[in-house]
Amino acid sequence: MDFVIRILSAIQILSALVMIGMILMQHGKGADAGAAFGSGSSTSLFGASGGANFLSRTTAVLASVFLASTLFLSYHGYQRPAPAAGSVLEQNIPAAPAAPVSKDAIPSN
Repeated sequence: MDFVIRILSAIQILSALVMIGMILMQHGKGADAGAAFGSGSSTSLFGASGGANFLSRTTAVLASVFLASTLFLSYHGYQRPAPAAGSVLEQNIPAAPAAPVSKDAIPSN
């Protein structure tokens, strides 16, 4: 199980990094931060409108992978305590030994 958790952690980190890159390449409404990477031009790899559709769908798929891996890791990261046999009231809990009290420790009035 440890191997699966390590693989899922790697998938989660990679999907987060690629998703960050995809989000930065998309063309925004206000600021043209995505145009610096080539997504704003009409001579880009995907054409004038094909890039936005491809980038948004890829981002959605990566977000789904990230969410699924996060849910799986959080579910398996929580270790449920094993139920004890019998009732809680039936368990013997050893009491702490009482320390002897000397007469010098008791203040007199």
